[in-house]
Amino acid sequence: MNVTVIYGGKSGEHEVSLVSAASVARNIDKKHKITLIAITKTGKWFLQPETELERIRNDEKSHFEITEDTKNEVFAIPGGGKERAFVVNGCEIPCDVVFPVLHGTFGEDGTIQGLFEMIGVPYVGCSPLGSAITMDKEKTKAVLANAGIPVVPGICVRRSDLADWKKYDEILENAQKQLGFPMFVKPCSAGSSDGANLAVDLRHLNSAIIDAFNWDDKILIEKAVNAREIECSVTGNPTICDGQKSFEVLTAYGPGEIAPKHDFYDYDAKYNDPDGAELLIPARLEEDKLEEIRNLAKKAFAVLDLCGLSRVDFFMDKDSSEIYLNEINTMPGFTQISMFPKMCAKFGLDFTALTELLMDEALSKFEAASKLKTSR
Repeated sequence: MNVTVIYGGKSGEHEVSLVSAASVARNIDKKHKITLIAITKTGKWFLQPETELERIRNDEKSHFEITEDTKNEVFAIPGGGKERAFVVNGCEIPCDVVFPVLHGTFGEDGTIQGLFEMIGVPYVGCSPLGSAITMDKEKTKAVLANAGIPVVPGICVRRSDLADWKKYDEILENAQKQLGFPMFVKPCSAGSSDGANLAVDLRHLNSAIIDAFNWDDKILIEKAVNAREIECSVTGNPTICDGQKSFEVLTAYGPGEIAPKHDFYDYDAKYNDPDGAELLIPARLEEDKLEEIRNLAKKAFAVLDLCGLSRVDFFMDKDSSEIYLNEINTMPGFTQISMFPKMCAKFGLDFTALTELLMDEALSKFEAASKLKTSR
């Protein structure tokens, strides 16, 4: 099978993608032919040399690097289908399935998923709608709360609110009354803790708001829960699953627990510091609590019409043991220290089997969609 791995991207998580994609490519069964397409930070697409795949396979600690050769610039063809999905230097690149290892904006927000739909090519991961909703933390929380899934209390602030100082002062006052210090401030549509800060007083709150607005036009101010951080991996396609295909069955792996050694599980702890957090798989919880989290993760996955894969992140209040769903990542990290593949492996699905499952689900989703009517 011709597998196209796409990585990089016009995103604050560009560098993380280079590491994640290398791990994914190493763990795709060698029976498949892999083509590498890298997206630069400016948004240009380039076919990568075959030697790049050999290099990262020979060095487990290496990550992808991007070669920008103008004669290898890639163009996507709407309606091109599997045979003409991508063209480079006048030549088509056959593609049976795309594995887009892209994090954050233009990767997890439904934009590139919509492009793949227009091209007419199978791709790993959630639909444009599922990707777009989960990328927006405010909208995700609204849908989950409506479904009876507990979420962290918070207030949404839009950039336009800053233009009216009276309204802004009212927001600060309401945040202090409703949430109390400490608070977390974070962009609504960024990942990897980009622009996320802990505010312990009004001065920190103002600076955290300014920083978050560097990353997005809409931000969240949330109650800082004295929490244990619990994560659960989920795969499947509950929307079309009829029980006949194992890779479509809604399955939760874990949960695992992250014990950060930083103030919170920030970007450095996630990706730069190998000792930034202790990863506990399974989480040190009673079985009934583990099962409760697995069920909540699966319920959220189904409610949001997700498919393929997601990592569902929870907070468990250390004082009350209450569980809150924090956020959902539709293309979680696949680095050497990332929880998603580790949880799957711990519960019986090794990395290579995981990539195979995800590609099988992508092909099945594509086949099911191709049978739907588009005209009377």
